[in-house]
Amino acid sequence: MLCETANRLHPTSPAAVPRLPGDLAVWFFILAELLVFAVFFVAYAVARSRDTALFDAMQTGLDRNAGAINTVFLVTASWCVARAVAAAEARRQPATTTHWLVGAIACGAGFTLVKSAEYADKFAAGVTLSSDTFHMFYLSLTFFHFMHVILGMVVLVVLAFGASRGRYGPGRMNGLESGAAYWHMVDLVWLVLFPLVYVLH
Repeated sequence: MLCETANRLHPTSPAAVPRLPGDLAVWFFILAELLVFAVFFVAYAVARSRDTALFDAMQTGLDRNAGAINTVFLVTASWCVARAVAAAEARRQPATTTHWLVGAIACGAGFTLVKSAEYADKFAAGVTLSSDTFHMFYLSLTFFHFMHVILGMVVLVVLAFGASRGRYGPGRMNGLESGAAYWHMVDLVWLVLFPLVYVLH
């Protein structure tokens, strides 16, 4: 009797139950990717500790302004993705969700253009994976992340196409949330990679 009364006074709604956004399999994939990046970062830190002078000297040759611009691009893209998710949850017009996703795609494209220009400068200067330990890590880490940005943009394009057809809304958020989670992972990794490789001495 007491339990029934308590349930009437404080009903438990499905919305009140904590829920992991997106698909569980995507989260396992994200965690696996983060683990790979973590191993990369630890290896970089160990190598740097063994030859600090080389890393400090080579680091000065990186374009920090380009790295900062790319940080703005990725953070802005994540903000756009978050707005797209919020728009879909709020049952706004499909075009609103689509526009936010297109904005995120545009920011991702800006990142790839700036990063490609950085690579072009390095390759023109004769820098390769075998140039030295620093550039081996720089090229490996940033290119690995670059590929994740490309994949993230492909995901966003698919989501934008689905959003334009009204595929996402309350109770139909799994695909959009999964893609958003992946993009936020790409952004998070860059927020560690940029200061680690470009800034910290």
